[in-house]
Amino acid sequence: MSKISLKPLGDRVLVQASAAETKTAGGIIIPDTAQEKPQKGKIVAVGNGKKDEPMTVKVGDSVLYGKYSGTEVSIEGKEYLIMRESDIFAIL
Repeated sequence: MSKISLKPLGDRVLVQASAAETKTAGGIIIPDTAQEKPQKGKIVAVGNGKKDEPMTVKVGDSVLYGKYSGTEVSIEGKEYLIMRESDIFAIL
């Protein structure tokens, strides 16, 4: 993974979403239009946090987040999500 030149502000994090499932457990291939948006990913950049609330996640953490959390951004040809730390449900 290359170094990201983007630094999130405040309590925001930059997440690289995991790949969507392309096959069911039974082996059925899921078409692109029916694939669910992934809800887990890896933290690639973190902000400094708020004055009274330090960040609890760090670069490299695998996290679970809400289905509609974050804003999609494209950096150097790769897709990422930028979201608030409060949108993260759990660290895996």
